Amino acid sequence: MRTEDFERLFEEHAGPLLGFLVYRTGDRVQAEDIVAATFEKALLARRRFDRRRASEKTWLYTIALNCLRDEVRHAHAGARADARLRATVPPSPSDAWAAEIADRDELSAAMASLAPEEREAIALRYGADLTVREVARVAGVAETTAQGRVYRGLRKLREYLDE
Repeated sequence: MRTEDFERLFEEHAGPLLGFLVYRTGDRVQAEDIVAATFEKALLARRRFDRRRASEKTWLYTIALNCLRDEVRHAHAGARADARLRATVPPSPSDAWAAEIADRDELSAAMASLAPEEREAIALRYGADLTVREVARVAGVAETTAQGRVYRGLRKLREYLDE
């Protein structure tokens, strides 16, 4: 992959990838860090990219998911410290933002109730706007499996939010 191709890859996919990661993590700053790490790893590995094995989009989202998983593995100590900080300083949202925050919190709770595979499939399908075929490739599963995960995840989300 030439430098011009990599720049085009960034131009085309940085925005949608950020959207997917914000949807997946619920944290824009964390998502921005993961996008940066993804493109750094992609830049370092661009010579090994093989168009016969996967599309650029699939390759990039696979790297992003691996970066996300790495970050989750390393975040336990930070999460505990953040939880202690939140316990001592309660948030004070304004009235204008209260409803939006409540909706986002409810959706986050609903997403957290899903199995990890379903949560990932939903995030890839709707957060990254990937097709079911692309979701399957990124997740490394059969297309029917990806389709089932999306369907079950949506059904569970509806049930959770209706309650």
